[in-house]
Amino acid sequence: MSKKWFDVEEHETIGDCLDRMAAEGYTPVRRMEEPVFQEVKEGSSIKREPVRQKIRFQGLKSEQ
Repeated sequence: MSKKWFDVEEHETIGDCLDRMAAEGYTPVRRMEEPVFQEVKEGSSIKREPVRQKIRFQGLKSEQ
């Protein structure tokens, strides 16, 4: 069985990513979300603020 990770790019929707997976012959089996942070300096301290959510799908190669 072949597995591959697919990231939802900034310019595409989740549906676009799933369509791209299907076009390459993969079926989604797992979804992961993780925050992307940006460091912001406030006075003498550095604060990390979430900027966006990164979404990834793990695909399993279809056997067709």
